[in-house]
Amino acid sequence: MSRKPKKGYFVKGHFVAEGSELDIQLKAELKGTPDASRTDLKRESDELQDLGKELLTLRADLFDAVGLPDKLADALAEARRITNFEGKRRQMQYVGKLMRKLDPELVDAARQALEEQRKGSATEKLQLHLAEQWRDRLIADDDTLAAWMAEHPTTDTQQLRALIRQARKDAQPAGKEANVQVSQGLAPRKGRAYRELFQLVREHLGGTGTAESSDVNEDEDGSDE
Repeated sequence: MSRKPKKGYFVKGHFVAEGSELDIQLKAELKGTPDASRTDLKRESDELQDLGKELLTLRADLFDAVGLPDKLADALAEARRITNFEGKRRQMQYVGKLMRKLDPELVDAARQALEEQRKGSATEKLQLHLAEQWRDRLIADDDTLAAWMAEHPTTDTQQLRALIRQARKDAQPAGKEANVQVSQGLAPRKGRAYRELFQLVREHLGGTGTAESSDVNEDEDGSDE
């Protein structure tokens, strides 16, 4: 089947497709648009295309809340599925074209959703870091338990004490294993209690208890005892 020819025209021997950036620029020149205005239009067009790329990373609930037109939402969904570089590039050009047709209110809503996601990610990192600090302090210092209970009195004290004791025990191997760790400069072993203590602390700090800290999986050897 023959491909349908693109609409456009020739300028100095070069074909200019209708709706292309060059088409917009040439039409602006014909209308006497100042150079500064053409530059602003180009910058705005690039910003909207970049915004479209960012929307590919937007969390599903925030994405749905923006209320993008179905055609644009479908185009973004297709862009996520495409793995071929050239195919994705062409799809994102199409996304950019649709982004330029958006109402300003929707553009603002998309930017606000992305900003909300960025703030949420930063808050999550701070909460994880705080949970790591509490976990390490509870293992290292007996006095920290009283400070924790004063701030979080609903914590199951028996469970907390048991996890602290086991985490300390796991971190102090005996016999040959201890000698090997010292001679090779290895970090202390972190077992199941270490992970569960982090999760318990995380839950009481307002997290889900399912996210794990950056160093929790350092010793995933399946030998929790």
